[in-house]
Amino acid sequence: MLPETTLDLSGERLTVIYRLVGDQEEVKRKAQDICVEQTIEFPLELVPDDDIRGKIVGQIETLEGLDNGSYEAAISFPIEIVGADFVQLLNLVFGNISIKPGIRLERFCLPDRLLALFTGPRFGRQGWRERLGVPNRPLLCTALKPLGLSNQTMADLAYRFALGGIDIIKDDHSIADQGFSPYRERLEQCVTAVERANRETGYRCVYVPNITASADHLVDRAHMAKRCGAGAVLVSPGLIGFDTMRRLSADDRLSLPIMSHPAFLGSFVVSPGNGISHQALLGQICRLAGADATIYPNYGGRFSFNREECHSIVEGASAPMGSIKPIFPTPGGGMSMDRVPSMIDLYGQEAIFLIGGDLHRRGPDLVKSCQYFRKLVEGMVPPA
Repeated sequence: MLPETTLDLSGERLTVIYRLVGDQEEVKRKAQDICVEQTIEFPLELVPDDDIRGKIVGQIETLEGLDNGSYEAAISFPIEIVGADFVQLLNLVFGNISIKPGIRLERFCLPDRLLALFTGPRFGRQGWRERLGVPNRPLLCTALKPLGLSNQTMADLAYRFALGGIDIIKDDHSIADQGFSPYRERLEQCVTAVERANRETGYRCVYVPNITASADHLVDRAHMAKRCGAGAVLVSPGLIGFDTMRRLSADDRLSLPIMSHPAFLGSFVVSPGNGISHQALLGQICRLAGADATIYPNYGGRFSFNREECHSIVEGASAPMGSIKPIFPTPGGGMSMDRVPSMIDLYGQEAIFLIGGDLHRRGPDLVKSCQYFRKLVEGMVPPA
């Protein structure tokens, strides 16, 4: 038996909501397991009835059955477990328990005292709008693709996209630093092309390079993007790590908006009984980790996300979180312009609409296709 311990804690707690699969008795055991596994990871019967048992171990606040036969458990933890460490927050809400089946992280609620420790996105929605000069409509985004094009061809595409009024022209997430598309060359050529288009139109369109890379090269690519005049950067936190994205967001020398791409994150969200919910992963966690926009597949595209799941991402991206700014949901994944009315119905003005292949599909004049996209969106949004 361990000696008794006395802890001077604030009494403030964060609450995590889990979906649990199983019958009532099995779910109770899972909830109790979360309380222990996510905190002391030690046989509870060997802990004396002291402050470790009473204050450190998680507490089941509610356990409610859902219509689909699963259960929702609200479990609270003392904020002191997190300290001031974002990585430890992720470890607390879904560390060891992520290895066990039938447990899904749904969402979490952090008290103001804990939220105050994190800065979240540097720009958020309003910052994006101010930089682009777009006060009151969805932002328009497209991707340079397919992989295999020369840098000169991609720069020409970027020029035509910007000439047609696309606000954000990003690298596809698979375009990195390949022999046929060296990063620095592409960066310089695409920035120059977009700046040339902006001089002709008066718009403030931006080129967003993909800086996702190994730890040896990531920061250098980010600062190279800044020096060359990129308007934002694209990263895949599933590949580089969420805290690495947070560090980029906090870098005063970089000071660029960050677009988060969901590559490598899919297995977290595709199972309703395991992993992490769309709301928590692509909304709340991306937001806390400093993303200013979170890219994900829209419902009705070539991926499996449904309307309810997409709406939950909006909730995670925008629900009040102390001083943490709301961020742009960025639905894409095989979207076509005939889907714009339904996208505006779901997302309203506070979104970035990502359309790629359909701009090319409409005909050989890419500038006209982009102008049509812009006019379509502008025509569906009432003036401020």
